[in-house]
Amino acid sequence: MGVRPVRILLVEDNPDHVFITRRALRDAHEGGVVLDHVEDGQEATDYLFRRGCHVDAPRPDLILLDLHLPNKSGLEVLQEIKQDPELRRIPVIVLTTSDAEQDILNSYDLHANSYISKPVSASEYIEKVRAIPAYWAKVSELPR
Repeated sequence: MGVRPVRILLVEDNPDHVFITRRALRDAHEGGVVLDHVEDGQEATDYLFRRGCHVDAPRPDLILLDLHLPNKSGLEVLQEIKQDPELRRIPVIVLTTSDAEQDILNSYDLHANSYISKPVSASEYIEKVRAIPAYWAKVSELPR
């Protein structure tokens, strides 16, 4: 039996970060990565709760969530995810430029599964992002 692809929802408003994340994930997992992308917090919750144009949105295996988003903050999105009995099982990795201690504490208080500060260097960023599907799909067990 082959390794199944990992479906990741990227919640990110910076087009440069979207581009580099796509590039980093392109060959990051032997089963492949299916990357869905939304640009703001409101669209993220619409996607996850299957509202509006996202009524048929597939359930992601992982969520990569920026904190600083338009329309609804990443912390607000995280809180809504972790309050929902079905969505709370999806691992949420906060992937943000902030390395502020309060952002880290707030994220874990809201039950983030991991917190990754985006490095300034593109090569370091790619290295960190490439490790995400390998860990979550090969080392850890994801709910189906």
